[in-house]
Amino acid sequence: MADYHNRTPVTALAVGLIAFAVVAMVVDRRAMLGPDRELSGWSGAVLDIAAPVQRMIALPLEFAQDAWRHYISILEVGQRNEELSSRLVLLEEENLQLREALVASGRLERIAEIRADFEVPMLSSELVGVDPSPWFRSVLVDRGQTHGVRSGMPVISELGLVGLVTATSTRASKAKLVLDRQSAVDGIVQRSRSRGIVRGRGTDQLDFEFVVRGSDVRIGDVVISSGLGGVYPKGIRIGEVTAVSDPGSELLQTAKLVPAVDFGRLEQVFVMLRRGPTMELLYAGEEEDSVHETASGRPSP
Repeated sequence: MADYHNRTPVTALAVGLIAFAVVAMVVDRRAMLGPDRELSGWSGAVLDIAAPVQRMIALPLEFAQDAWRHYISILEVGQRNEELSSRLVLLEEENLQLREALVASGRLERIAEIRADFEVPMLSSELVGVDPSPWFRSVLVDRGQTHGVRSGMPVISELGLVGLVTATSTRASKAKLVLDRQSAVDGIVQRSRSRGIVRGRGTDQLDFEFVVRGSDVRIGDVVISSGLGGVYPKGIRIGEVTAVSDPGSELLQTAKLVPAVDFGRLEQVFVMLRRGPTMELLYAGEEEDSVHETASGRPSP
């Protein structure tokens, strides 16, 4: 019974509002059909009150609609950004591949010129390791005996002389760089034909030792391999003179060279598949002894 009394005012209010709305619509309809088409005083008052109320009721709905439209727009922008980001990654990858192709093309062109000059078959190899020892400067390449690589073969890049193969396995090789302290290359100044020995210092520079008397060595001169010594072919670029020491009373003078090869950025090298006469004599006997040991199963006498 108490619930019934509680619900009665609410029901009466709802019925009253509905009746009021119906009456207002009928009156408004009659007023609009009249000659002056003006609302009655009380109808106008109701309209004046209803307009701001309706506006207040409509605001949340409009806000919700705007928020939904913005949300949809944000989703579309996010999806578009993802598509553009994916496209950008693909374009950057294509650009990188094109740059690598251009670099490789330039390397191959220069190596083709070198191959034509020396008439020596060359094997492309990739660096797979660097000797961590501070006392030795050497690298590991991914070509070995099964590819025809033997100890004593020169190693070059498209820029110049890299070093010499000193050890091989079935599928890998170790090459001593011209930077190594034990490296010595007979070189010649391309301009003046002055001859000397290029020695490694264990650093990123080289020493060019030459006899002072009659020598003409200047800053900016290019030093190439002379072909003497029977290790490296003639004409491979070694480095450029950056400083020349004061000879004084010394017979032997030294110049500083910057290597032609940037060893800090070295990635690809080429093994010249032919040994010089000195290397052929040096390693031929060792390889023959190795063959005899392998065949007999014991060291040869």
